[in-house]
Amino acid sequence: MPTAPPTNQPRRTLLLTGASRGIGHATVKRFSAAGWRVITCSRHPFPENCPWDAGPEDHITVDLASSTDTTKAISVMKEKLKAQGSRLHALVNNAAISPKKEGGARLNTLETSEGDWKAVFQINFFAPVMLARGLMDELVAAKGAVVNVTSIAGSRVHPFAGAAYSTSKAALAALTREMAADFGPHGVRVNAISPGEIETSILSPGTEKIVAQIPQRRLGQPEEVAKAIYFLCTDNSSYVNGAELHINGGQHV
Repeated sequence: MPTAPPTNQPRRTLLLTGASRGIGHATVKRFSAAGWRVITCSRHPFPENCPWDAGPEDHITVDLASSTDTTKAISVMKEKLKAQGSRLHALVNNAAISPKKEGGARLNTLETSEGDWKAVFQINFFAPVMLARGLMDELVAAKGAVVNVTSIAGSRVHPFAGAAYSTSKAALAALTREMAADFGPHGVRVNAISPGEIETSILSPGTEKIVAQIPQRRLGQPEEVAKAIYFLCTDNSSYVNGAELHINGGQHV
């Protein structure tokens, strides 16, 4: 279990999108246990029954599907970061959507509406680069790190993930490399994690058939993904930049 930093060191800050469940939920727990301040972003208000130590003052309500709303939220984020010297030590772009057909089946390229294509790319691709660019000064001040959450679906046709989701994640992987080249000279590292089949509440029926083909023969746990995110946001990965870390039990081989 990570421990909080010594009191003579400044508290580090994480800004996380998509924190309400699964990987995001586990990431909040991991960083909070290590003493980080965690600022969460969601289109939903802060829930009254939320277990986080931080209250609604460290939650930002934002609709990442709207570029206008995202731009406004960046201003709010910058204001919240002033309390810690306008420094942001880590930005984790975890929020994503994957529209489904009725009954939960995947939407292929012929079935996905133009509106769905645009919404998926706005949240899964454009929002991450908007946030990173908008918070560039704060990331540079902290010599911070950016972690983009991609997916194994970005490298193959997945039986459950739709075409818009998969192509947005492939684009996000390419964006990670471009950002690493652009942000690196400013002291900011940019990497990605690519989860495979992770045991969360949104697993699709039939996942057990995929598990039988994974070398480790099991689903991954959200906590295992959170550990990798934490690694990429700390000095333990100080010379890792532009990488995409596969967290899938060998499913990609």
